[in-house]
Amino acid sequence: MTANPITTSPPAPPQDGALSKLSSDYTMFLRLLTTQMQNQDPLSPMDSSQYTQQLVQYSQVEQSIQQTGALKDILARLGSQDMMQASTLIGRQAAYAGAQAGLTASTPAHWTWETDGAPASLVASIRDAAGREVERRTLSPDARGLLWDGALSTGGTAPEGGYTLALDARDANGKPVTATLSASGTVNAVNRTEDGITLTINGRTIPFSDVRNFTAAGATG
Repeated sequence: MTANPITTSPPAPPQDGALSKLSSDYTMFLRLLTTQMQNQDPLSPMDSSQYTQQLVQYSQVEQSIQQTGALKDILARLGSQDMMQASTLIGRQAAYAGAQAGLTASTPAHWTWETDGAPASLVASIRDAAGREVERRTLSPDARGLLWDGALSTGGTAPEGGYTLALDARDANGKPVTATLSASGTVNAVNRTEDGITLTINGRTIPFSDVRNFTAAGATG
């Protein structure tokens, strides 16, 4: 599967609405002040203290517009820097919390887990996006990971896509043992969305904040 390494769909900065309102207020303020000065009674002109106060307000509105514009520019620059830094992760291995892993023609699905106690038996069930079991395997009780290239016990190969691993771990008395799953894969692309930066890992979109660690390309962790 070919993935576009770096894509961006930058959101409209949240400051745009505030900046537009400030600019509108700024224009309205100037219009009102100019009209007031033009129409004032020459025999009873505007009090100098009132005029000074309005000029101060004028200056504050102008300063707010400049600060908002500067903040917008800073955020845009930070977003670009984040993208440049994240792009260096392309091709590396990334591990993230969860039971879903991506399978592609060139990269296997990979899961690891930690158990609360030592299981005496361990059975892995792999399900497709529709929840159907496509593969079931009995694993060694001390296994702590599964690398699956899509090969099926019934013959053939599972298609590319996202797959979920369910573990049935039990102790010597047949009681369930809790297993905490993680998945990993190769970072194919970096994307910037309204919710922040996401990574395409083995064809699956994962929020950057969900990633636990990165390792060198080719490492299986």
